[in-house]
Amino acid sequence: MTEQLPIPTLQPFSRGLSDEQVRELHYATLEILSRTGVEMQDPQGRDILMEAGAWESDGRIKIPEHLVTDALDRAPSRIPMHDRLGNLTMPLELGKVFFGGGSDTTFTLDVESGERRRTTAQDVEDIARLCDALDNIDFIMSMSNPSDVPPDDLYIHEFAGMIRGSVKPNVYTAKDRADVEDIYRIAAAVAGGEEALRERPFFLLYAEPISPLMIIEESLQKLIFCAEKGVPSGYIPSPNTGGGGPITLAGALALGNAECLLGLVIAQLLNPGAPYIYGMNTAAMDMKSTIISYGSPEWPLGMMAQMDLARYYNLPAWSAAGATDSKVVDAQAGIEITFSVLANFLARATLVHDVGYIEYGSTSSMEALVIADEVIRQTRFLVKGVEVSPRTLALDATARVRPGGGYLADDHTLDNWREAQWHPDLIDRDRYEDWVDKGSRDMFTRANERAKKILGEHEVPPLPEEAEKVISEILEQRAAERDG
Repeated sequence: MTEQLPIPTLQPFSRGLSDEQVRELHYATLEILSRTGVEMQDPQGRDILMEAGAWESDGRIKIPEHLVTDALDRAPSRIPMHDRLGNLTMPLELGKVFFGGGSDTTFTLDVESGERRRTTAQDVEDIARLCDALDNIDFIMSMSNPSDVPPDDLYIHEFAGMIRGSVKPNVYTAKDRADVEDIYRIAAAVAGGEEALRERPFFLLYAEPISPLMIIEESLQKLIFCAEKGVPSGYIPSPNTGGGGPITLAGALALGNAECLLGLVIAQLLNPGAPYIYGMNTAAMDMKSTIISYGSPEWPLGMMAQMDLARYYNLPAWSAAGATDSKVVDAQAGIEITFSVLANFLARATLVHDVGYIEYGSTSSMEALVIADEVIRQTRFLVKGVEVSPRTLALDATARVRPGGGYLADDHTLDNWREAQWHPDLIDRDRYEDWVDKGSRDMFTRANERAKKILGEHEVPPLPEEAEKVISEILEQRAAERDG
């Protein structure tokens, strides 16, 4: 394993809730769980809660406050995520901010033709390889629902594509517990065994309840398996305002908080200390189009509020940014990507997904990923703030400079210019004549060229032979079961 550079921890900078509002939302959450309750469709989940002191009335399971308090006490405040080579690259804890793609889009913008088309298994691997080369994309998600593989094997192909295309940590989705069990087998083969995988996890499950307050067996069993195995997971609800959640953001936050904490309770009852990512998705359902808006300000505002809850609970938290409702990568996309990335940095969100989504999460775009990478890098420079020290105050340089002169040739400038200023990779600062000489390329064209260059040149270490063998065995076994 190579030595890792320290990952800076940023202090909270911007808030969505006051301390009093945090407590109000927490108590509202407890009331939802204990008085309203949830519809529990998973028998094992029901038994786990009932044995721990929950009760059933009006056809719902009611969860007492002490189960929530105990779960919060048991849950770890840090999830040490590694890459698949065993290096600690993404310690999920409050104050650290990490960005990655999104999961299951139906379409993609073809990087060669520009066509909007159905996604394929190759897209998963190609986008993972692109993200592997982008320095400010910290983790991988599938960005595709491949249309060219058997539907029952969809998520196995996605996971295989992600780990073939990148060594970075990944967040994966799955259909059911059988999928998660097979993905776990593959991951253990990559890590060198189950014990090594628990010690150095490189994957995290993203599972969801159905808002409002429906806990289905297919979804909860995925969480239960991960808790039993002691590998990272999250039970991330989507109480989008006006859709699965109340139209008011506070109501959606209270509902989503209840659903997320229910998952935490079950995970900690099964395995105290099981790694669990806290959070929810609180996008707005547009009342005119009924789309779930990925570019609206309500989602970043809800994220800021849930980060205040996360700090109250001392848990690393899920979030979203770097996406747009625009159907193309245009000025609207740039505005919405930048706004959401900045908001997540200001709130110090922990695990920020959906970078590179366009068309309200229906389509993935390599160009959007490349542009977002530049936005993230620029914003990271901004939120570091101003260093004030003998070196940066430059008193000796100011004493040397001739009044009315300049600092361009001063030794202090020569010694510090690389670190003192932010230097763009993609953003254009050429003089007009130079820009014309280079082809008058706009931002989309430059992003497209960079994506194609990375795909043509970037190499990723191959998977261990044992992992490829396990992938083949699983897919062959599934095919045999289908053929009967």
